[in-house]
Amino acid sequence: MRQKFSASFNSPDEVIEAPLVRSEHVELAGLMISHDIHEPGWHWAEHVGPITGTEWCETRHVGYVLSGRMHVVMKDGDEFDVEQGDVYFLPPGHDTWVVGDEAWESLAWMGARTWLMPLNTLKERVLATIVFTDIVDSTGIAGRMGDRAWADLVAAHDRRITETVDRYQGRIVKLTGDGMLAVFDGAARAVRCALACDDAVSDLALSLRAAVHTGEIEVSGEEIHGMSVHEAARILEIAGEHEVLLSGVTADLVSDEGCRFEDRGEHELRGVGARRRLYAASVVG
Repeated sequence: MRQKFSASFNSPDEVIEAPLVRSEHVELAGLMISHDIHEPGWHWAEHVGPITGTEWCETRHVGYVLSGRMHVVMKDGDEFDVEQGDVYFLPPGHDTWVVGDEAWESLAWMGARTWLMPLNTLKERVLATIVFTDIVDSTGIAGRMGDRAWADLVAAHDRRITETVDRYQGRIVKLTGDGMLAVFDGAARAVRCALACDDAVSDLALSLRAAVHTGEIEVSGEEIHGMSVHEAARILEIAGEHEVLLSGVTADLVSDEGCRFEDRGEHELRGVGARRRLYAASVVG
């Protein structure tokens, strides 16, 4: 076998995603190196400790901070921050959390994979159809209504949307405050549900837009992750008022004479680095 002299995080050997963290791994000269991004709000004791069943992280870490700030508390009581430009060493017996609103990004060459192994075992990859919806002009409506009236309206919206997703045998992953994310094991039911959601809130004087995309996702407890989720979110950004946009992948899977699809051409999905042909769905008749 030819010796490997370089590796690239543009095509990592492995990617592990879990709530508020993404870790990309490459192997070179027998060394595992990771590129890690911990999002604001990440805390080892909250997001990893309950899975490992230990009070402290028992992995030894050595790495370099690209951006952000992480606070470290050692078992012996020492506390310090590691931030942009620091080369760090964290011995076993520590807790860490991201400080502030900036993600903590680092490269690590010791402990690069060990601490994430418990999270990796929780992942299940499945093929699913993803539906995002949101309320058009939610910020403007909330401003005109005031906090109390807006909260009541959102509660009514959430009830209608939940009932609709249940009727089409989907599962709501989360309610976002002005929309929802749901998954389905059937593409046709997902499209029908997205169309029905707009009707379900029409008497509340709300307008929705929706996106539907089919792809492989990673399931971790009640959460879902993966590039397909990001693609669906970017499709939602393109959708207009009362519009259900779906990817060509989903359109190819749907065999439903009660729906029609209008070709909306190819679109660049922001931050995804891919062009996708999109279709607008509507009900026949």
